[in-house]
Amino acid sequence: MALPNAEGLERSGLAAWPGIEVEWDGAWVRRSANGYTKRANSVQCLDPADDANASARILAAADWYVARGLTPVFRVTPLTGPQTLAALDGLGWRAYDHSHVFAMPLDAVAADPRGADYDAFDPAFLAVQRQLAGYGDSQMAGLTALLAALATPARGIVLSDGAGTPVASAIMTLADGIVVAGNVVTDPSQRRKGYGAAMMRTGLAWGHGADARYAMLNVQADNAGAQALYRGLGYVHQYDYHYCSPEIA
Repeated sequence: MALPNAEGLERSGLAAWPGIEVEWDGAWVRRSANGYTKRANSVQCLDPADDANASARILAAADWYVARGLTPVFRVTPLTGPQTLAALDGLGWRAYDHSHVFAMPLDAVAADPRGADYDAFDPAFLAVQRQLAGYGDSQMAGLTALLAALATPARGIVLSDGAGTPVASAIMTLADGIVVAGNVVTDPSQRRKGYGAAMMRTGLAWGHGADARYAMLNVQADNAGAQALYRGLGYVHQYDYHYCSPEIA
């Protein structure tokens, strides 16, 4: 089964992790979500041919973010045109947070009996996310606001150990036939015990049951452990992306 191309994956990612405020400029999309995650607070292009007047459009996007009290961020993917890349470089924007998109066709998978899925707004699930991610009040407010902006099915996934203590969690969202994993977190003291993989299988089982045909996620380029976990589940590297922001003097 052929996987969707970069545009298809990126559009699914946009739906699965939306901005609270969204503004389009041709094939460029600006998103803001009160600063919660760079993905939901960045501008990106979905068509490399939409490459004209790149410097002026980058500066206009930067002003848009500054007006909202946010750092200007450009998400650079294979859909970023060459003139836009040159303009970012010419304007002195620095590259950081290099990451990968992983995806795979989704076959039937068995949920782990220690796993459970929740409504994404269930207080029990949000409490687990808060605990495992170490979120404070502002981060939890950002997460709940972003969840409120979702227009696609989503579930909170939790895996507990033998004593019933939550040890791994994620948010699974279904967009365009793709189940997208986000906010994947495992208790640091419980890593390398198979809990992360078991939690992911539980989430993928929900996605398959909801008629997802593919699965995708984002992983940082320097997180070798997470990449090994995802490859073990069948995910395959598709392409790279990174973020750019203006140099601060």
